[in-house]
Amino acid sequence: MALAHPHFMTNKPKVDSCQMTTPQSPVILTQDELKKIAAYKAVEFVESGMVLGLGTGSTACHAVARIGELLQQGKLKNIVGIPTSKKTHEQAVSVGIPLSDLDSYPVLDLAIDGADEVDPYLNLVKGRGGSLLREKMVEGACKKFVVIVDESKLVKHLGGSGLAMPVEIVPFCWKFTLERLRMMFVDAGCVAKLRRFENGEPFVTDNGNYIIDLYFEKDIGDLKVASDEILRLAGVVEHGMFLDMATTLIVAGELGVTVKNK
Repeated sequence: MALAHPHFMTNKPKVDSCQMTTPQSPVILTQDELKKIAAYKAVEFVESGMVLGLGTGSTACHAVARIGELLQQGKLKNIVGIPTSKKTHEQAVSVGIPLSDLDSYPVLDLAIDGADEVDPYLNLVKGRGGSLLREKMVEGACKKFVVIVDESKLVKHLGGSGLAMPVEIVPFCWKFTLERLRMMFVDAGCVAKLRRFENGEPFVTDNGNYIIDLYFEKDIGDLKVASDEILRLAGVVEHGMFLDMATTLIVAGELGVTVKNK
């Protein structure tokens, strides 16, 4: 269903027979404003007493902030958060969300997180922020996984944006693993790159691992087959394809918010 946001749009002007009025342009929302709209809509699924998976990234941070705000206002109570990264842990503490971990709460009521890509079947690419392993662990343990994106993240097939599909690997002989990943998808025109910081040093995840970013020129085909092949490769810890995990997708666009349930 689509939920309009009239307060983000100007009213259509009236035209009389004496004077023509130039229509006003609609308010153009920034990408961050769209992310915030989607995040706030997702938090409407949160109820007091829930154990929540707290996502990582520029969209999920709006949801974490909103949950903290509602706790401070007394509109939510007895919430326990399970963060998916050190960065989210720090933010959650700063806004007053009580935290725990999967050892104490192996089943979560709900997780809210963003995505880098979403295909028509609600399969996702995640991990361009570097937190894919912990995100997959937490979001794989929840009863309901709400994904929040702006409309720029929608793709026809995973990898279709031309941007990275991350694979987390152990640092040991990373060049060897990179080349094996590239050859695995050579028919899709795969380019594989070690993710690095601006100073040239390898990007290191919260788990002490490296990330190989895969870029595809063509559709990689059956995603489950691709997933299995990647995970069977020695040296691979996890990949950024989140298949059959999302239960609800919230997309914010210029015309409002669309909610899709699987």
